[in-house]
Amino acid sequence: MQKILQITDCHLVPKGETIFGSDPHERLAAAVADINREHADASLCVVTGDLAHHGDPVAYSLLRETLDALTVPYQLLPGNHDDRAALAAAFPVLARDPNDFIQSVRDMPAGRFVFLDTVDAGVHSGFYCADRQEWLRNILAQDQDRPVYIFMHHPPFEIAFPKLDQYVLVNGDEFAKVVGTNPDVRHIFFGHVHRPVSGSWRGIPFSALRGTNHQNWLTFDSGRENVCSLEPPAYAVIFLDSETTVVHYHDFLDQNPRYVYDPDAAPELQVRRIV
Repeated sequence: MQKILQITDCHLVPKGETIFGSDPHERLAAAVADINREHADASLCVVTGDLAHHGDPVAYSLLRETLDALTVPYQLLPGNHDDRAALAAAFPVLARDPNDFIQSVRDMPAGRFVFLDTVDAGVHSGFYCADRQEWLRNILAQDQDRPVYIFMHHPPFEIAFPKLDQYVLVNGDEFAKVVGTNPDVRHIFFGHVHRPVSGSWRGIPFSALRGTNHQNWLTFDSGRENVCSLEPPAYAVIFLDSETTVVHYHDFLDQNPRYVYDPDAAPELQVRRIV
């Protein structure tokens, strides 16, 4: 199986600044160190948007510096907090489509990976315009019968989480007409919600995960204002082949004690603390 990784919602700010009392750079650097230590054999790390909290060029420079330490190749997607021009200036090799959106395709052993730009500049909800839809439609028409995995920032549908559902892709029905009936689309990976969420939409499995800095607290109250928390950050370890998609979530800063458990040992020897 091919191993890939997903990181999301880094929300970097200039070095030394914090968000909700947490340093986004320190947490992202810790994720990079953990990946280098545990998953250097991964084929790719996809970072699904909200790379910089204010779209600040200084923050993108810090992002580049931090990700340069990553031993795994990486792919960046923009999110609603990002500024396309500043992001492209910091990462000039970042691929774009013919209409200058930050969208691209990468063919991998497990199938075709499609990276989407769902940003509607100036607002927090997403939008996938006619030009982007046409690009995606053409991509999906190529190399049929290969598994396709879609990566995007915004969910293209409501996830029964009212505080975030006001900020999903506003034209999800149009998006569904492009991807919703395509049997090659095996999974949609997205960010934006800062929560571990999974399920299926129009028969397509999906997953999301917590960000590397702050999270959205799980409350089903309605209202415009989000409730953020400092629940543990995570990254996803994903295994893919033609028959299977497996997504693990790793809380890389978890400091809880760890134990070896051997049920076949004598009762007094079954449990041994190791960390």
